[in-house]
Amino acid sequence: MRFWGPRVLGVVKRRWKDFTEIHCLKNGAESPSSGGFHYSTRSSAGRPEELGDRNADIFDRALKRTQRDRAAWLMGENDPLLETVTENLLDRLDDCKRSFPIALNLGGAFQHVNQLLQGRGGIEKMISIDMSEDMMRRSARHTATDEDKNAEPKKKSIEYINVIGDEEFLPLGEGSVDVVISSLGLHWVNDLPGAMTQCRMALKPDGLFLGAMLGGETLKELRIACTVAQLEREGGISPRISPLAQVRDAGNLLQRAGLALPTVDVDEYTVRYPCALDLIEHLRSMGEANAVRQRNPVLKRDTALAAAAVYESMFGDADGTIPATFQVIYMAGWRPAPTQQAPKRRGTATASFRDLQKVFPGEAGPKQP
Repeated sequence: MRFWGPRVLGVVKRRWKDFTEIHCLKNGAESPSSGGFHYSTRSSAGRPEELGDRNADIFDRALKRTQRDRAAWLMGENDPLLETVTENLLDRLDDCKRSFPIALNLGGAFQHVNQLLQGRGGIEKMISIDMSEDMMRRSARHTATDEDKNAEPKKKSIEYINVIGDEEFLPLGEGSVDVVISSLGLHWVNDLPGAMTQCRMALKPDGLFLGAMLGGETLKELRIACTVAQLEREGGISPRISPLAQVRDAGNLLQRAGLALPTVDVDEYTVRYPCALDLIEHLRSMGEANAVRQRNPVLKRDTALAAAAVYESMFGDADGTIPATFQVIYMAGWRPAPTQQAPKRRGTATASFRDLQKVFPGEAGPKQP
């Protein structure tokens, strides 16, 4: 199945005249009016001091912005992978028995979050932030269309605010939103701990962070095929697949960001394609092409064909399709608050597991000789 839309040739020029410049939204409730676009001017100069100095950049953020601009035109109406990941992420919001009036939708598949969020979490205002102007415009068009289709006279619709900004420099004041949702929008960030710390700072006390990002096992088949092909044809390797966080790092990231009650779980999705070239086209349509700074920008034709052949010979199935693994790490955490539940101190327990044997004889523990 082909997931991408028609190719668009040419260059789309940016139209900044219909954007309002903002530096920082001090309070989500007092944010700019909905219906327009707002361009964030915040950069490294506004980086909070507590985040420390930035490390060397791994990803080319300017290239990633260009890739997402292109993906806005290549993306199809429906993408089963993005929809499935986003739906599973939002399921965690359904488990919370409270309302989150002001939400931040951060990068990645934010358009799918807007489409699937209707009626969940008691959200009244949604602030969407993404680096791509074209992707933001596409989302705004689809959101307006969905609201017209689902309009009900007595139903209060969500107020949408669109901000063109960088996930690494959030234009939000401290304690301005109730929930942060990021569906596949953080694995391209150079300073991931810093970005998650900014998310925690943007949350109100006892606010919720929900994130989904690609894990290290993603595209393992393509990684192997590219390595074998490059060694055979070029005698060396250049990174063709971007480095991704491992599952064991996710919990540490949440704790390092200062989020309490961290929860991490992992899902693996296998998507089947007719050939390796179809996989590459799907990655481009999602904006997930390689953006590593130290990559070799030139990929020889014979190397690309060799990689496709290796992929099909090593991983191809009898029906002629090839599998591609997408490992998704789901993360949840809360901004600390005095009223938040906390574990009891050691030694304060009033019951023992041995007491279970008295309550449930014959079921708890081994039988006594």
